[in-house]
Amino acid sequence: QGQLVESGGGSVQAGGSLKLSCSTTSLYYCMGWSRQRPGEEREEIATVYTGSGVTWTDTSVKGRFTISRDNAKKMVYLQMDRLKPEDTAMYYCVAGRSCGALDLWGQGTQVTVSS
Repeated sequence: QGQLVESGGGSVQAGGSLKLSCSTTSLYYCMGWSRQRPGEEREEIATVYTGSGVTWTDTSVKGRFTISRDNAKKMVYLQMDRLKPEDTAMYYCVAGRSCGALDLWGQGTQVTVSS
């Protein structure tokens, strides 16, 4: 199984931007990002079919977050703009054989948004 390694997290003020990166040793059919906010369960927020490039983003981040991939580099990205304090969470790169079964994830990268 391939490994997923996230980077790019950090602290930012509300309204700012961050770009998360995920490197993988093996491309999966579907890859994406999930997050776990303090005291809440993990939730998927964006996915991309690495073959077709078709993406999905959750309504909570739609219009602010953009997922993309670079198959040649085996990288998946999450551009996060207009960040809000409620975006504070641990962000995980996820992958799987389908977007309905993302069963592999990395160690996570922390994003903290201050008001």
